[in-house]
Amino acid sequence: MRVEREKIEIPSGHSFRVLRWSRTLREVECVVAPGKIEKLTGEGTRWHFHMEMELTLFREGQGTRFVGDHIGAFEAGDLVLLGSKLPHYWHTRGHSGGLSVQWHFPEGHPFWAFPETLPLRGLFERAGHGLRLSGLTAARVGSLMNEMISVQGVEQLSLLLRVLAVIHAAPEKERVRLSARSFALAAESHYQQAISKAVRHLLASFREQVRLEDVLILTGMSRPTFARQFKKHSGKTLSEFLNHLRLQAACRELVESDRSVLEIALGSGFTQVSFFNRLFRRLQRCSPTEYRAKRRS
Repeated sequence: MRVEREKIEIPSGHSFRVLRWSRTLREVECVVAPGKIEKLTGEGTRWHFHMEMELTLFREGQGTRFVGDHIGAFEAGDLVLLGSKLPHYWHTRGHSGGLSVQWHFPEGHPFWAFPETLPLRGLFERAGHGLRLSGLTAARVGSLMNEMISVQGVEQLSLLLRVLAVIHAAPEKERVRLSARSFALAAESHYQQAISKAVRHLLASFREQVRLEDVLILTGMSRPTFARQFKKHSGKTLSEFLNHLRLQAACRELVESDRSVLEIALGSGFTQVSFFNRLFRRLQRCSPTEYRAKRRS
């Protein structure tokens, strides 16, 4: 079956759309105007991509963020700018709430007719890796996004321009790249649905032994095709993806529980504690014990 990318419909009379949700990413509202909304089924709970750029703010919730080849924990206040065709997915723990702005200003769009917008080309290219915003930049952008849902027309457009200006002027320490590489997936992907199934399976079973044969049956792919497409869509091999999932789970446990490092490593799906310790130190640049002490302090 041919599966297309997510197709986003911008409301009539608008050049971008503003979304909000208050319980789950599956139940989203498009804010067309103050007091006027359209209910949508959100796609943020599955591995997907779209042509539009996206700026997403989590006002509530926590979980694991997947952006390109990046896997990391997030919590309330998380603010990320995504470039066009960049695969992404938020695996939330419990309820969540937030705002999202989506737009598509490709080459030839009237947006670029204004010479003042030309410096933003570099920002849009960098967003192809995903950019996490923090500090004063995140606070200012978050405030502007909150204003967007209470205005319309030129006022709302002016807020988007101010948002882009703030992000463009942000210091590098408050605008951190997430994915090590950019992605250029085709506008339509034959394999997107199958890869999404694989990712959901890995999230549900990473604490156990994951058999490649089971994943191949689930996706209906041959071993070479799966290996090629999984790396193309996620930026990682299956084993690398699994190890990052397990490491994120272990990091949460280290902060939230008093279980021993051995118990946490085994409970997160690692079979060799020595490998867990080496991987942890390589990716977190400290030992599990040091990580626990630093995060709790």
